Amino acid sequence: MSYKKKTNLVIFADDDADDRLLLQEAFEENDIKCQLEFVEDGVELLGYLQNNATIPSLILLDINMPRKDGTQILKEIKSNVHWKHIPVVMFTTSQSPEDIRKCYDLGANSFIVKPSSFENLINVTNTIGQYWIETVSLYAEPNVY
Repeated sequence: MSYKKKTNLVIFADDDADDRLLLQEAFEENDIKCQLEFVEDGVELLGYLQNNATIPSLILLDINMPRKDGTQILKEIKSNVHWKHIPVVMFTTSQSPEDIRKCYDLGANSFIVKPSSFENLINVTNTIGQYWIETVSLYAEPNVY
């Protein structure tokens, strides 16, 4: 499969429908210029990556999901030649030092604990949009994308 990079495609992998809805509302509230796609678990995320020619600009990844959890998926993404350069931000309720260490060891680009209020979620998503969508220059391997 030949891959191409689509600017500002963000995939959010989370099994909680309420969290997906709140994140979408927070992105809209901040007017973040991106295409936001949702998957419900790690298996669905891998299927999305395998079956779409578009490489996302960013993956927001929950840890606690059925079938394959976020750390398993993170390991698979970072070990795949076509996906390893995709920034992955762990976006989870876990505050466990072990989870934080493990995610960074597996190649996570950031680890964010989900805010407990919508107001704080708006602030966090604004920071995500400003940094990952507006500021960062992302690497795109010419032979892959």
